[in-house]
Amino acid sequence: MRLVQGNEAVALAAVHAGCNFYSGYPITPATEIMEMMARQMPKTGGVFIQMEDEIGSIAAAIGAAWGGAKAMTATSGPGFSLMQENLGYACMTQTPVVVVDSQRGGPSTGLPTLPAQGEVMQARYGTHGDHEVIVLTASSVVEAYRMTVEAFNLSERYRLPVILLLDAVLSHMRENVEFPDVPVRERVMPTIDENFLPFGPDAPFVPFGSGHHTVVTGMSHDETGLPKALAGQAVQRILRGVQERLAQDAREITFYHEMELADADIVLLTYGITARAAREAVGLLRADGVKAGLLDLQTLWPFPEWLILEKTQAAKAVLVPELNLGQYVIPVRAAIAGRCPVESLGRCDGELFTPEAMVEAAKALAHSLEIGGVAHD
Repeated sequence: MRLVQGNEAVALAAVHAGCNFYSGYPITPATEIMEMMARQMPKTGGVFIQMEDEIGSIAAAIGAAWGGAKAMTATSGPGFSLMQENLGYACMTQTPVVVVDSQRGGPSTGLPTLPAQGEVMQARYGTHGDHEVIVLTASSVVEAYRMTVEAFNLSERYRLPVILLLDAVLSHMRENVEFPDVPVRERVMPTIDENFLPFGPDAPFVPFGSGHHTVVTGMSHDETGLPKALAGQAVQRILRGVQERLAQDAREITFYHEMELADADIVLLTYGITARAAREAVGLLRADGVKAGLLDLQTLWPFPEWLILEKTQAAKAVLVPELNLGQYVIPVRAAIAGRCPVESLGRCDGELFTPEAMVEAAKALAHSLEIGGVAHD
């Protein structure tokens, strides 16, 4: 057991996952990741570089990936906004790279030292055009470690940028932890022949210098990688292929925790730091006779519609607490499609939810719907 900070756990996990290139720019509350990687990379034969800004950081990480490295960068809200164009490039070129975003209050410079969950939609839709990304999150230091390793694993497996959403509190909090032994997916080089298609279905990532002539471009291209600026069907075929792979593997790549869902009338659907208060809130509600349950998501995107429908099938209401004014609640409402009420509990003042605040909101919801024998006054 050891006392570890959230950002420190991310850096240690990255090293465990085989990360050997880090490019970044200091920004609160993610700076400690960069500082830790500056110390760790020389010890493991890796490369650390401080870039001039976040645009350069993500560009360097993408370039390093094509040079054969396992690459990562980290930032917070304003820097994450700057990275969006190059995240689109990574999607189009199917480049495995990990981006950690420790969220803080916004918009603009906002609340630099206070937590938020305001990049949930930006992580999914921030870059232009149709694309797929994988977005993970965590609610503890141990989970930050585990999800960082999984981010590298999924990035390698699907050749996609994978985003890990933390927040200012989780990044800076310290917990006494014992790190789990999370398996690492190693990069396997294929047997390359003249018929190899570097962007074909299920094609592994083949970086430069691996014995195959590969064209990499942000323009529309076919399975060979050659630009096809006017051949819309080619890019649609490739993008749909990525989408279909993620859909087929949905149950494998969706990480979550659940609590007291078997008979829950009210489901608290949470992610990230808000899950910590929600766990205690469920216990308090149960003690007061309200049948509450918790669905805590570690995979936010691809949106786990199947899981939400499955776990809320018997619920009479769903409450979605978020450190924003209602972002993830939007697809949750769309998925549940009116089968039961879905209420947003949001805040963007840089403060965390207390269990008592969630209890109050859940009881008010139960009262309004006459759930669990709680009638209107």
